[in-house]
Amino acid sequence: MNEFEHAVDVGAPDPELNTSPIADEGDDETEDLRQEVPGEPVCYFNDQSFKTGAYIKSGTAILKCDYGIWIPAGPSDPDNP
Repeated sequence: MNEFEHAVDVGAPDPELNTSPIADEGDDETEDLRQEVPGEPVCYFNDQSFKTGAYIKSGTAILKCDYGIWIPAGPSDPDNP
């Protein structure tokens, strides 16, 4: 069993709701995003808060909360990336 198996399925981000920045995979702008939300203890997705280290599933991606920024952590279905 891996940490992804407990990821909450949150659906797609709703532009009307509070969602923390989502870094693109291999994105050089991740450090710029960190300056926007320096050291936040939680990430938000559609107004729901998640602690640092939490995993969520959004569409075909697994995202990990990393101090206020969502970081891609892998595909939601590892057999069909």
